[in-house]
Amino acid sequence: MRIAMVSEHASPLSALGHGILGNVDAGGQNAHVAALAAELTAQGHEVRVYTRRDAADLEPVVSAAGFDVVHVPAGPATELPKDELLPFMGEFAEWMADDWRTRWKPDVAHAHFWMSGLAAVTAGRLCDVPVVQTFHALGTVKRRHQGAADTSPAHRVAYERRLGRVVDRVVVQCHDEIRELLRMGVPRARMTLVPSGVDTGRFSPDGPAAPRTPGRKRILTVGRLVERKGFADLIRALPLIPGAELVIAGGPEENAGKLRKLADRCKVGERVRLIGAVRPADMPCWYRSADVVAAAPWYEPFGLTPLEAMACGVPVVGTAVGGLIDTVVDGVTGDLVPPHDPKSLARALRRLLGDEMRRMSYAAAAVERAEVSYSWPRIAARLTATYGAVAGLDLTREAA
Repeated sequence: MRIAMVSEHASPLSALGHGILGNVDAGGQNAHVAALAAELTAQGHEVRVYTRRDAADLEPVVSAAGFDVVHVPAGPATELPKDELLPFMGEFAEWMADDWRTRWKPDVAHAHFWMSGLAAVTAGRLCDVPVVQTFHALGTVKRRHQGAADTSPAHRVAYERRLGRVVDRVVVQCHDEIRELLRMGVPRARMTLVPSGVDTGRFSPDGPAAPRTPGRKRILTVGRLVERKGFADLIRALPLIPGAELVIAGGPEENAGKLRKLADRCKVGERVRLIGAVRPADMPCWYRSADVVAAAPWYEPFGLTPLEAMACGVPVVGTAVGGLIDTVVDGVTGDLVPPHDPKSLARALRRLLGDEMRRMSYAAAAVERAEVSYSWPRIAARLTATYGAVAGLDLTREAA
């Protein structure tokens, strides 16, 4: 099957070759698209990822991990915040439609993020290509939590509501997203639940670990250094967790100053380490070095880092929001606490760090859950079935 991935602001090349945690607009979507495209290719499909050309020296087409990344000339060839890309989506769609008409017509297009959906639907209608949509994040949730700080284009929610009704299928990543889309008026029958996946070959309990600080238990937290990720709540919790260090992996570096000042005010500066952006290849080592991984976002559409930690055999203490409610089984693979609650975070972390048997039990269950429910071969196979259904393909005959 020919599968077009459309990811207008999140290039998979960022996840494959560079640190994905250093740019405010780079993160889970880059990693998701890269891993999904690679696994679909490994399963015998032909995959092209269309992303916006954001640098003048980029090759038009770059091959990586068996699939092609196509740099679409839409808008200036420079990096722009994703919330400024909407005016260029018409140009993006026209160029992609021409590519589909004249060079490479896909059987199905899978749009990642709402602006990609606008471009994919436009091109799909011009070329008779069915479209599957994954939002990765919803404007209603962002507006609810960020309020006046939300920089999304004014009509984002209306566009997302419309997309949910016109695409051939919406692939939702967790039950919380289903509830949100239902409130927006998207019919449940148009949705298929397929979560993100994790590379259980790369993220596993076996392998080297980053050096430890002698005499200290390690709490690791990973993500872009933006306020909604809850790093400040973890620093405020640390005074109530004696003998533990907090290692924060992520960037951009310019956002680290406030966290360092907060750590000093909380008198835990010597127990907080900000290690900056980490190369994807090094992340398993950091997970394996931790006694527990903490994920304390205020909201999270899905959340890849708890899943990566689980695959590495590390229990997770997370906030009961978004995708974490699905991935972290409370009391089995980790513990869930309310968001914005440093005292609850401290209580859960302190209890887990002080109970080795519980940590071992959680770790074993976490590895099993990651392998059985979230390995990329299983996730890609479920998505392939969805693609085949919307494209009207008999995949059993194709495989034969």
